[in-house]
Amino acid sequence: MKKDSTTLRALKQYSGYNPRYFPLCILQAVFKNASFFFSLWMTAKIVDALSGGTEKRELYLLVAAALAGILLIRSAAAVLDRQVETALEILANHEAEAFYRKTLGLDYDKIESPDIRQIRRKIEENQHINLYGVINMRLTLLDLTNALVNLAFSAALFAEMLSLMAAAPFRWLSLILLAALVASVAGGFLSRLRGSKKGAAYWDEIGTLMLNENRIGQGYKVSGMDNRIYRQQPIINELNRKCSLDHKRVFISAWGKRFSLLEAPSAVFSWLATGTSYLIVCLYCSLGAFPVGSVIKYVGYLQKLTEGIQTLLEGFGRIKENEPFLADYLRFFDIENDMYQGGLAVEKRSDKRFDISFRNVSFRYAGSDDFALRDINLDLRSGERLAVVGMNGSGKTTFVKLLCRLYDPTEGEILMNDFNIRKYDYRQYLDIFSVVFQDYNLLAVPLGNNVSCAAAWNREKAERLLNEVGFGKRYGEMPRGLETPIYKEFDSDGVELSGGEAQKVALARALYRDTPFIILDEPTAALDPIAEAEIYARFDEIVGDKTAIYISHRLSSCQLCDRILVFHEGRIVQSGTHQELLSDETGKYYELWHAQAQYYA
Repeated sequence: MKKDSTTLRALKQYSGYNPRYFPLCILQAVFKNASFFFSLWMTAKIVDALSGGTEKRELYLLVAAALAGILLIRSAAAVLDRQVETALEILANHEAEAFYRKTLGLDYDKIESPDIRQIRRKIEENQHINLYGVINMRLTLLDLTNALVNLAFSAALFAEMLSLMAAAPFRWLSLILLAALVASVAGGFLSRLRGSKKGAAYWDEIGTLMLNENRIGQGYKVSGMDNRIYRQQPIINELNRKCSLDHKRVFISAWGKRFSLLEAPSAVFSWLATGTSYLIVCLYCSLGAFPVGSVIKYVGYLQKLTEGIQTLLEGFGRIKENEPFLADYLRFFDIENDMYQGGLAVEKRSDKRFDISFRNVSFRYAGSDDFALRDINLDLRSGERLAVVGMNGSGKTTFVKLLCRLYDPTEGEILMNDFNIRKYDYRQYLDIFSVVFQDYNLLAVPLGNNVSCAAAWNREKAERLLNEVGFGKRYGEMPRGLETPIYKEFDSDGVELSGGEAQKVALARALYRDTPFIILDEPTAALDPIAEAEIYARFDEIVGDKTAIYISHRLSSCQLCDRILVFHEGRIVQSGTHQELLSDETGKYYELWHAQAQYYA
């Protein structure tokens, strides 16, 4: 079976976001062109009537018919314009939704992949910088539709004109003039095609340069407060210069001049086509082959005909030029998840007993030669309080990512109740964890939605948990309660939260989920040590019989836990209670504890 072309594949996918859009565009093109052709045709009729001495009554009827017809056609076109605008808005929204659904549905390792992030950014910026990709495809198809409707309307009038020319003397002259018209149209097409190919290459290079510029802006947060306080603009300016921005300015200037030269031949051929059209009509009018009104009618039709042919031919060229950009678009949607989803149902246990074991687990990130974790062997007992400590980069967060199965181990296996976690239904397995990551996010939606992570919430439960995590005083200051919008992106009445307040909301969100496992990955970094100790003390009461894992740099909180794991350079180097580990003066925990204790002595 023949494989669909890149453009056809992209069109099938894109049009599926709103199947009504392109049919409405075809109707819109019919009525818009009908207005132009009907106006020209009726104008020619009225001029012929005037020159032929038609009676006033017939002339008035002709004018009335012209006005009524134009009003009717333009009214229908106006209604279609509104429908097309609405259909385009729906299409764009559905396309954006599909784009983000694809992103959010990717395996976590792919979301973190720099290569895939670059593809996604390239698609977005090509569309917004130079309109290549699906936007270019849509605009090109609209131009082609308009051209085809033009040609359909022009064909009948052109055939009428040819029949009158054939009946006139000097047939050889007709052939010469028609050949000149065809040559000027073909010359204009070829020159525009050459210019559009050069222009596509130009915009592709500009788009790449702009992509690099935007990466700098995003990577270094050029609008950040630090840049102003520490006057870092010179450093960023130097990075911009190295990113070829100076070259870009020179490049744009040079191409502006060159593009003007590329456009010049096309303008000349267009002028020749228009001139030849006037010459044909005026000559045959003078010979008596055409009525006087034909000067208006045929010149207009010929101009539309030549424009339609040029647009049609150019459109096919633009489709070909746009295919590399559509290939990127399709390549993103073609990315397949390779994480095994499993099929074994996670047992619904009232006792929340889920024992998890790491067996010789090692892991390294894609593109890295170094292992982030090495030979991890560990049994997590249901209901215990486990602390995970270690220096930055020791593998603590990677350990949590593997436990939650955001990644699969490079070596070894992780078992839950004696089954490899890869065998469990992926979604059901994720549902047994509530995690507050160190880089957590709250959404610019009402507080209740942030706590429940759903469209609705249990008011009593949400308010109780907000009080339990220490957010009660701030909550009492919110006049709209759980309906209070967080942040101001979408609501000017939104409330800005401090770092500590936002962390407490994230903690309440984790508790609201009510899962067998609660994991806190340094979620209290914005709190002072006393507030952190109070939250961990509350958590010990709140989590009840759940399994709780705390990751923190502040070792004072570890005293609340049944067991402490000490990570160092990707390995578990110690395991035990606070007192057991502290008694080993040669151990890493003793070193970390006393490094912090001196500041609180």
